[in-house]
Amino acid sequence: MSRPRTQAEYLARLVPPSLAGVNRRTLLAGAASAGALLGTGLLTGCGDSDSGGSGAKTVSLGSNQSDPKPKDVLAKVIDGFTTSSGVTVAINTVDHNTFQENINNYLQGKPDDVFTWFAGYRMRFFAARGLAGDLSDVWGKLSGYSEAFKKASTGDDGKQYFVPASYYPWAMFYRKSVWQQHGYQVPTTLDQLNQLTAQMKRDGLIPIAFADKDGWPAMGTFDILNLRINGYQFHIDLMAGKEAWTSDKVKKVFDTWAGLLPAHQPDSLGRTWQEAAQSLQQKKSGMYLLGLFVGQQFNNDEQDDLDFFTFPEIDPAIGAKALDAPIDGYMMARKPKAEDNSRKLLEYLGSKTAGDITVKNDPNTLVANTQADVSGYTALQKKAAELVGSATEIAQFLDRDTRPDFASTVIIPALQQFIKDPKDIDGLTNSIENQKKSIFTS
Repeated sequence: MSRPRTQAEYLARLVPPSLAGVNRRTLLAGAASAGALLGTGLLTGCGDSDSGGSGAKTVSLGSNQSDPKPKDVLAKVIDGFTTSSGVTVAINTVDHNTFQENINNYLQGKPDDVFTWFAGYRMRFFAARGLAGDLSDVWGKLSGYSEAFKKASTGDDGKQYFVPASYYPWAMFYRKSVWQQHGYQVPTTLDQLNQLTAQMKRDGLIPIAFADKDGWPAMGTFDILNLRINGYQFHIDLMAGKEAWTSDKVKKVFDTWAGLLPAHQPDSLGRTWQEAAQSLQQKKSGMYLLGLFVGQQFNNDEQDDLDFFTFPEIDPAIGAKALDAPIDGYMMARKPKAEDNSRKLLEYLGSKTAGDITVKNDPNTLVANTQADVSGYTALQKKAAELVGSATEIAQFLDRDTRPDFASTVIIPALQQFIKDPKDIDGLTNSIENQKKSIFTS
């Protein structure tokens, strides 16, 4: 695939083409099997899904922004809305992982009026099930978004259900001072990466920080290896259930990963991504494959010491231009208690003003609204924006590019089992394929 020529073309590739045609019937067919989707724990909202009233003054906002930095940024954005509109917003913050695992029960119960969520399959899945409010009228008032962002916010019925706020690339992050101290060079091939990890071990470093206690970080490793070994289209087709997990192509991904595991931080299943990031921050690890948000674990005076490179090439015929670059944003409950003010809030969250506040306060993300003043971007943000701009193919992330029930009930335990025991690749891939067939044909 050729390099895209415009930002719209870059961003258009955030929406997997093989999933764009999935219709409402296909999604609803899997609803029964997803009844207990993402866990059974309670995620309590402040809204009332049984009330269709629109005159309530206070808007409830369910937020997964539980880490200190994004939580503080969201509070500042909401303060700006309250000051300009006079509308009060009650933020209901829940741990990010708990929020994600319990979203299905949350939306079917009494969700908040507005809630944080993601673009991609997962947005369309809940929109198709009637668990989200139509935001087409809000989009009629938004400006600063390309057609690609609008497409990424559109359900299978052609209506918009999502307001993008930010996006970020996944890459290999490192501290410049550590690399300068040891004279490390950015690897451009897998062989060079292996040579680098061996040298880092000799220098007393953990080569690659790693954590998968919450289940999702390892998906980023699978994504990038599959993109590098088999290419974007195979990866997206695999996520859509169109390719077999028992294929030699997938087995090569796991075999390559098994060869890299000794360079990864041990005992990863008992570690959060924040703890792994702290090992990088404390100069105990040499690099870390994660999203731009890794910088949340660095002090303000350390931000300039953070840098990254895209995961190196494995197959010269495929190259190293594909990457994960997910979009985060907001959705509305199907029957918000404060509907009128919820729509006002969503219009604000998608505005240039909200984007400007985010840029001023968060050096670890990229704002979606192109009218926002990005002159305040750090060098790292500018480099991240350039990376996304230079990508020839962009994936959302494994658990956003496939069915949510498949990601949660099959892929998370499978990848964690692989990390525990990387030797039985045949058994692992057979198990995934068998479960995939059951879910995708339900």
